[in-house]
Amino acid sequence: MGPTLDFLTLLPYVSELLKGLTTTVILTVVTTLTGLALAVAVAYLRVNAQPWVRWGLGGYVEVTRNTPFIVQLFFIFFGLPGLGIKIDAITAAFIAMTLNLAAYSAEILRAGISATAKGQLEAGRALGMTTLQSYRHIVLVPAFARVYPALISQSIIVMLGSAVVSQISVFDLTYAANFIQSRNFRSFEVYLLITLVYLLLAFGMRRSFMLVGKRVFAYQQGEQR
Repeated sequence: MGPTLDFLTLLPYVSELLKGLTTTVILTVVTTLTGLALAVAVAYLRVNAQPWVRWGLGGYVEVTRNTPFIVQLFFIFFGLPGLGIKIDAITAAFIAMTLNLAAYSAEILRAGISATAKGQLEAGRALGMTTLQSYRHIVLVPAFARVYPALISQSIIVMLGSAVVSQISVFDLTYAANFIQSRNFRSFEVYLLITLVYLLLAFGMRRSFMLVGKRVFAYQQGEQR
């Protein structure tokens, strides 16, 4: 007789699943907002700042993009205490995810910014716009529109990559799954359910981003007219 599936064995652990889901969602929302905000600043400085600033930020981007996320996480959580900087697990997860998303998104945004013709900025200044207004309306918004799908994908990748924060005992979805299967030994049912939840989160994020993008960029286009 073959193995039987019993998803009812997961019912006693609904509270753990909800706790893990809540942690994953909060991590994702906060790090997406902070990571994209930091990415805007990094992208701008990499294009417009002094050479030493561009080199420093370029080093940060290259180190982040060419090392595993879990190593970055371990360095922040386990490595920094060696320098006397102690950070709790959830804060370390926030910092690692934010820095990771910012580095990748900054390069994506920089590509969008570089596609803006310098003549457009000069035209903006000729119309009486300040430097900040020119950057916002002529450079930043169109750059976001150009690379928005890539930013969505990168944010989803970071959300999925957040599963490794369970390695430093952050009670996220993956930690909840490991906890449950260690109690009821129903590994197939547990990890199948968690897989479906991550899929729903990814689809939900993509749909939400697309709806926000349509509203924001449509409003900006209407404002420019």
